[in-house]
Amino acid sequence: MNFLYQIDSYINSVLPIEFWDIVDIAVLAFLIYKGILIVKEIRAGGLIKGIILIFAVYLIMSLVQMKVMAYLLKSVFDIGVLAVIVLFQPELRRFLEKMGHSKVSKLPVFSSLSSDGSEVSQQWGTAIEAICDACEDLSATTTGALIVIEQETKLGEQIDTGTVLNAEPSKELFGNIFYPKTPLHDGAVIMRDGMVLAAACFLPKPQKEESINKALGSRHRAAIGMSENSDAIVIIVSEETGTISIAENGELTRGFTRDSLKKYLRTRLLPEKPQKPAKPSKTGNDEGDKGKGGGFMDFLRRKKFTDKV
Repeated sequence: MNFLYQIDSYINSVLPIEFWDIVDIAVLAFLIYKGILIVKEIRAGGLIKGIILIFAVYLIMSLVQMKVMAYLLKSVFDIGVLAVIVLFQPELRRFLEKMGHSKVSKLPVFSSLSSDGSEVSQQWGTAIEAICDACEDLSATTTGALIVIEQETKLGEQIDTGTVLNAEPSKELFGNIFYPKTPLHDGAVIMRDGMVLAAACFLPKPQKEESINKALGSRHRAAIGMSENSDAIVIIVSEETGTISIAENGELTRGFTRDSLKKYLRTRLLPEKPQKPAKPSKTGNDEGDKGKGGGFMDFLRRKKFTDKV
């Protein structure tokens, strides 16, 4: 009976739910959702997962009465807020600066970050052609180029160091960006959802720079560093030899041609569509069965078979 009284008191403390309670829950859920998107943008998803894992371990330790471990984890959470502020200080400062210089309608929490998958695939199909045409021309003229293709890991930190373009890709656009005498040629182009999002972006250094071949230049080193810090595909055109290379997962692959580059990008960026099974022919396989008389010929064949039986 005591248990039932506790449930009844708990329900009475929660109910009745008023209008502003619903609004409060909806706003909180929306802010949590947008906060997750912001965390993905600054590449801190792995750290947040680690914090959630520690919290889950703390709950388990508390349930099984492991007091020493629970006390230690509780001590970690006591200073957790300060640690998060220290770890995310650059990102928090950048976010607060955007809030101070933006209108309410342009705040990240009110912006839509979703896109239609079919439209993105179509955009990437056009973008791949432009990338391959541009790399072929840049390779022929030994013009250095660095193109970063963003995937699941968002590259907001690198985009902020460059100039936002948000332009449709084309061979002419890449040629103008990487022409040595233009202001945007020194740096990387970052692409998102098949669009040229920003140019003249600075990329992080590789983690083990001393282990990289000394014959590689600054573009190749920056590409390796970017591929180590994210799941991006980085395309490099050497200004010394014109060689087309790709850096991914910290590894550099060289010697791409236009066709091999196109095949590689289509495999990595365009999802395979399931093939529909071929519909069976309704008129038979013989040439005499084609046309409107196919069904009648099938009837005659079946009749002859039944007559023989």
